[in-house]
Amino acid sequence: MVARKSVLARTISTPIILTLILLAVAGLSLWVNNGIFTRTIVEVFIRVMVVVGLYTFIGNSGVVSFGHIGFMCMGAYATAWFTIPPAMKKYSLRGLPEIISHNQLSFSLSITLATLFAGIFAYLFGKILVRLSGITGSIATFAMLAMINTVYSNWETVTGATSSIVGIPRKTDLWTGFAGAELAVIVAYLYAISRSGLALRSARDEAIAAAASGVDIARERLKAFVVSGMILGAAGALYAHFLGVLTPDAFYLGLTFISLSMLVVGGMNSLSGAVVGVVVLSAIIELLRTLEKGIAIGNQTWALPHGTQEIAIGGVMIVILIFRPSGLTRNQELSWSGWPFSERSSRQKSSIKDGVSEGASA
Repeated sequence: MVARKSVLARTISTPIILTLILLAVAGLSLWVNNGIFTRTIVEVFIRVMVVVGLYTFIGNSGVVSFGHIGFMCMGAYATAWFTIPPAMKKYSLRGLPEIISHNQLSFSLSITLATLFAGIFAYLFGKILVRLSGITGSIATFAMLAMINTVYSNWETVTGATSSIVGIPRKTDLWTGFAGAELAVIVAYLYAISRSGLALRSARDEAIAAAASGVDIARERLKAFVVSGMILGAAGALYAHFLGVLTPDAFYLGLTFISLSMLVVGGMNSLSGAVVGVVVLSAIIELLRTLEKGIAIGNQTWALPHGTQEIAIGGVMIVILIFRPSGLTRNQELSWSGWPFSERSSRQKSSIKDGVSEGASA
């Protein structure tokens, strides 16, 4: 117990610093005061929710999941079922149960139900998948994503199949996105410092020793799997209310790999890395997107070739993996006492790891 309090004392500044970073991003949007730029910032906040959700399972368990975007898809479609006007659901979503098709719920209630809906399916899938480790577990999660995408792409009367679902109220604005990102950070942080989070990280680092100490690895992975699935479900719900239109392809390979890229670039095993990776890669993506559209210089317009964005992201990932495989934050948490780029922080990481091992076996 003393070890857990010691770890908490060292890392309590982490969510505060991450909140300040998110507030700075929101403040930048207010300063620029441009509608298009504000929408970009809202999308950044939703990406923070997605990557933080991925970190909650991947970072704590050490098992890379390619399937969590499927829970984002579930959350997005669930909130669409609840909030699209009944008159529209009558013709486009004829297979919905009457209690859903004849009613329209509020924004906040639909977000809550969509989050629970994703969490339920995360539990059902997790009961099967969390016993797998390494590449086997990763491939199994990819199979889960393929299954979800296939169902949503073909169930015409419930999901509209490959046709777009329209009529979703566009409620996600700057501060709604900020609130979602902030809540995701707090939930991920509270899980990380909990007994379950400590136990799961001890199993990630020393599985045999953790099991010998009484850690039920499958059970702890399942808890993280459900929490991360719920965060992804909430992100999907906010994304649906941000776009106002949905198609299953929006929640497949493209979003999966860009989200994992952000986690890897920031630092896969730290909450700070999840947020930093999103901010850094989002800035690069938006810069390259602007350059691809073209910039007027004198009487001429200069533009990068289309596809430069994807090439640059791949290049950034290669550089990070070669020169800093543990990410920009070196898998450490931001704190007042030592930033992840300092020697002092490196020493703290060693002492925190010792505290985690002691806390897990307590």
